[in-house]
Amino acid sequence: VQLVESGGGSVQAGGSLSLSCAASKLSSAMGFFRQAPGKEREGVAAIHRTSGRTRCADPVKGRFTISQDNTKKMLYLQMNSLKPEDTAMYYCAAASVVVGAYPSLLPSSYNYWGQGTQVTVS
Repeated sequence: VQLVESGGGSVQAGGSLSLSCAASKLSSAMGFFRQAPGKEREGVAAIHRTSGRTRCADPVKGRFTISQDNTKKMLYLQMNSLKPEDTAMYYCAAASVVVGAYPSLLPSSYNYWGQGTQVTVS
């Protein structure tokens, strides 16, 4: 599965950005992860392909929304009320296997990764 992210950039605190991820194939679950310099990669939001159920990390709940368009094999992340601590490289990821109706936010659960897109909030 090939994944290509787009939509990153720079924005002032309180602003919004939208990320997109184009996939070459459908997967069981997809998600966005982020990694700031000196920190481990962390899950931001994920979505189960068939159930449509989502999971969001606590720091972004109420601000970020993940969605998918399976007909287009696209994944989206709408990010509102951005904060400087949201600054990171954001990665799209896909999982071949998902257990249960909710997707995982653990990076180890995903086996395909995009190259990332930078989000900077000042």
